[in-house]
Amino acid sequence: MRNALGMIETMSVPLGIQSGDAMLKAAGVELVASQAACAGKYLVIVEGEVAAVRASVEAGKASAGSALVDSLVIPGIHEQVAPAIGATAEAENVNALGIMESYSMCAAVQAADAAVKAAAINLIEVRLGRGLGGKAFVIFTGEVAAVRAAVEAAEGLEEVQGMLGASTVIPSPHKKIIESIC
Repeated sequence: MRNALGMIETMSVPLGIQSGDAMLKAAGVELVASQAACAGKYLVIVEGEVAAVRASVEAGKASAGSALVDSLVIPGIHEQVAPAIGATAEAENVNALGIMESYSMCAAVQAADAAVKAAAINLIEVRLGRGLGGKAFVIFTGEVAAVRAAVEAAEGLEEVQGMLGASTVIPSPHKKIIESIC
């Protein structure tokens, strides 16, 4: 059973790829993503059993050395997070949009998981550093009150303090805005 997600974020593409290799060799995990991001960053995301993901991330951190920017292990990851990272989620019946920006790709994933666990929302996308100068953002939908509660829960998460930028809740977003982000 894949119930944990792990991630490393490096400031070096070669060391990021090397770290991804070390992560996959260290434990029985599945690769979710391994890709370059803006500003010369590289990220590797794995999923699997909690102990395997922890071992994998530790191996990646050791391999990255001083190029490590951030890392995470989220046991009990919500099932909506991985599809949102892959931008495969769809928006239906949008009453409100929640958008959160972060300075760390790991912080965006942590914020997305906290948001979807806190309220009845649907994650649309967790954009990790592509075309963003190394930043990341999370977009989700739901009823206005749920979207507000999700933003508040994510902003209150200790692990992301100092790493979140602007956040907003847009009640009744215009149809063209919804089309532009989906």
